[in-house]
Amino acid sequence: MTTGSSVDLGSLIWWLFLIYMILLPLWPQVQYRNLQAARLKILARLSRKHNSTVITMIHRQESIGLFGIPFYKFINIEDSEEVLRAIRMAPKDKPVDLIIHTPGGLVLAATQIAKALHDHPAETRVIVPHYAMSGGTLIALAADRIIMDPHAVLGPVDPQLGQYPGPSIVRAVEKKGVDKVDDQTLILADVAERAIEQVRDLVYGLLKDRYGEERAKELARALTEGRWTHDYPITYEHAKELGLHVETGVPEEAYTLMELYKQPMKQRGTVEFMPYPSKGEGSK
Repeated sequence: MTTGSSVDLGSLIWWLFLIYMILLPLWPQVQYRNLQAARLKILARLSRKHNSTVITMIHRQESIGLFGIPFYKFINIEDSEEVLRAIRMAPKDKPVDLIIHTPGGLVLAATQIAKALHDHPAETRVIVPHYAMSGGTLIALAADRIIMDPHAVLGPVDPQLGQYPGPSIVRAVEKKGVDKVDDQTLILADVAERAIEQVRDLVYGLLKDRYGEERAKELARALTEGRWTHDYPITYEHAKELGLHVETGVPEEAYTLMELYKQPMKQRGTVEFMPYPSKGEGSK
């Protein structure tokens, strides 16, 4: 009896191990589908609440995978294709809400999204729960309304050439003198000048209808001339001072949605907090 029980137990453990090995690769897919369903539920709620088409472009360092290996996201051509498709399919007489969370990315992709948002016939709103830097700011400038968390930030849109800011390349040549730099640097400066002019014209085109020509020119120059470092955080208060049409009032659903984009697993959490007890909760 003892020997038979040991054999049965061993077989059970073996089968459990086999089932575990079969199901393990499927777990990330199950996890992702659950997250996706939860996200869609929130988007549907927000869409009904605002009577709008709700689109998201959220770039976080995610770790949905078998080994939890993180990968980074930036605005790319795939993003522009999907956002353009969503805007194209949106009813022309209904508002569009774009929830955006991004460090920036390709100027080409951000430009396509910005122009599509700008050309939508009904009202457009860009919602920024945390940050929309560089290309994200370019997209936000295309909207009729920019809705920011009080502590969210935007950023300058000065073009970057590789690891160097375009305006800094131009200024370096001006300070050193054309006759004291090599041909490659001169070529970079030429490309940088044209890139700055192109982005400046784009920003002006996005803003002139709502801000007027003079104000649009001032804002386009301020955001592209390299006045600040490229990662400089333009706070809500600073954006107001610059004259941008920003407002607070991020919908609660946007914050809930952000919680559904998983971050990489950490050995130890770097931030923890205890919510204040709700009314009626007693302490023991």
